[in-house]
Amino acid sequence: MRQKNKIRTFIAVDIPESVRDQIEEFQEKLKRFRADVKWVRPENIHITLKFLGDIEQSMVDIIDQRLKDAVAGFAPFNVRVYGTGVFPSARRPRVLWLGIDEGREILQRLAKCIDEEIYNLGFEREKREFSPHLTLGRVRSIKYIDSLTEELLSSKFESESFIQDEILLMRSDLRPSGGIYTKLKSIQLRG
Repeated sequence: MRQKNKIRTFIAVDIPESVRDQIEEFQEKLKRFRADVKWVRPENIHITLKFLGDIEQSMVDIIDQRLKDAVAGFAPFNVRVYGTGVFPSARRPRVLWLGIDEGREILQRLAKCIDEEIYNLGFEREKREFSPHLTLGRVRSIKYIDSLTEELLSSKFESESFIQDEILLMRSDLRPSGGIYTKLKSIQLRG
């Protein structure tokens, strides 16, 4: 049970509606395999830069300021969703994802700067190197997963390039139907 005044949060970048629509169409194609996958609702698909977990509501403004410091040197940049994959491996898929090619290195630098600033507030540093991706779904069991994985990994996915000019501090309320995400703060990239 979540303590009173605590909220579950993460830091992310969003994607435009046109890319979201393309991803939804791609998910529909994959759903035909009837694999036991918990699909992420298209409106919830984003690139997570850092998961914070439960924080005190009073920390929102402090985190906002730290995020402004972390992104101070970053200008808006182009992002393109490209490619497909699974974590941890094709033999044991747990997460189905779409990759990022254009903007990948900037997202990695951004995540590193954010990780450093947030660490100074007492949050743990990331243990793994940041790999920018969009989660399509999470595998619940191996039922029909081999044919789905084969289709996913052989599929070509490519979005148009879009400009990323903000990062978001998001609230996540977990429901049986899936998470409900609410924007708490938007930090503009100005360069």
